[in-house]
Amino acid sequence: MGNKNKTISFRVSQEKFETLRDIAEERDISLSAVFRDYVDMLVAHDGQVKVVPEHELNEEQSDSQSFPPKIEVPKSFVREHERLELEADHLREQLEEYKRYATELRQRLDENDQEDVVLLDELDGDEEDKPYRIGDFEDL
Repeated sequence: MGNKNKTISFRVSQEKFETLRDIAEERDISLSAVFRDYVDMLVAHDGQVKVVPEHELNEEQSDSQSFPPKIEVPKSFVREHERLELEADHLREQLEEYKRYATELRQRLDENDQEDVVLLDELDGDEEDKPYRIGDFEDL
């Protein structure tokens, strides 16, 4: 199949376009090469690219800060996060199991639903409403 190049379009204001063209002329490269270098750098650094003027770059490198910023996270936090992820996975599995069980019960109920329901009105039949007596009671 081969390695095909893809086209990427950038939309910038006229002022920024002229600035980029000036940068390309300064470095004696084409404007598309400027964009290619930017995209290559973006891919190489996993999307963590910061574009700054060169004079600010030297100042920023002298600072102790790096880009992207990095912080240390306690191991207990990482372990707790991993534990919660495992628990969430377990709960998702249980939920899926309960859903399958409920679906199976509904299917069983639907299969056996034809004769299981008896309405009390059907039991009465054509008889008129007669009072029922339990035991031997005298008329009051």
